[in-house]
Amino acid sequence: MDSVRISDTMNMDRVIHGHWRLMDWKMTPEELLSFTKEVLELGVSTIDTADIYGGFSCEEAFGDALKLDKSLREKLTLVTKCGIVFPCENRPQYKSHHYDQSRKHIIQSAERSLKNMGTDHLDLLLIHRPSPFMDPAEVAEAFRELYESGKVRNFGVSNFKPSQFELLSSYVPYPLVTNQVEISPLHLQVFEDGTMDSLMTRGLYPMAWSPLAGGDLFTGDSERIRNVKNTLLSIGEKYGEERLDTLAYAFLLSHPAKILPIVGSGKLDRIKNAVDALKIKFTSEEWLSVYKASIGKNLP
Repeated sequence: MDSVRISDTMNMDRVIHGHWRLMDWKMTPEELLSFTKEVLELGVSTIDTADIYGGFSCEEAFGDALKLDKSLREKLTLVTKCGIVFPCENRPQYKSHHYDQSRKHIIQSAERSLKNMGTDHLDLLLIHRPSPFMDPAEVAEAFRELYESGKVRNFGVSNFKPSQFELLSSYVPYPLVTNQVEISPLHLQVFEDGTMDSLMTRGLYPMAWSPLAGGDLFTGDSERIRNVKNTLLSIGEKYGEERLDTLAYAFLLSHPAKILPIVGSGKLDRIKNAVDALKIKFTSEEWLSVYKASIGKNLP
């Protein structure tokens, strides 16, 4: 598996396994442990999760699996997120859906994630979404405490615009190492709003959530989606590839920014399809033909 150097203490796989829908997979701890080992055999060792996933239950479910084989932890890179709260069965104390990016909440969330997954450190902690009420000095203080205690080794953000990334970076004493954003052949805003430019300027690699556009690439029936799908499949003929998801992943992986797509599937063949995309390298002409099909017009 190809990987990129995120920091002095962390590498990240070019393909990441996402746990957003882990509870939908209906796996026992034993089944999840076995599945995780099979994912590792494909070369995928980076796991992306968040405290809120599964109604604040995915981290603990994964931790139950890891506890069955504690040696597995050292083979994995664990990424999680915090900062969003909402009332649910597992968090009845929350009275509304809002953002809490206070020092206290960030530290408590990170410590809970450590406990849930049965580990003494997180490889990467992300602020899940930017809050209009964020105090960057307070976030920076939480990061500093977590870093100096050895509980978190790297920090980043998710869904931040370039100006928001710049703001927080100016306060945090350690470099933010990534921005996890939505990118797919149907969602190209990061190429137009400065997000990708900003990350590439800093030499940072974006993590891409929903790389298959939430399944719209398969189920959508608009003219735009049909054009993107047909363009991908036409390019695939050159490479002897008919799997639409593999070609969509190849579109992201071929970009010079070294985009890191997150594959949120509980099916091993779906993850293998993403890994196989690393064998395909779109030319600039091919990549731009997909881009043009998606934006619905020719280049200027």
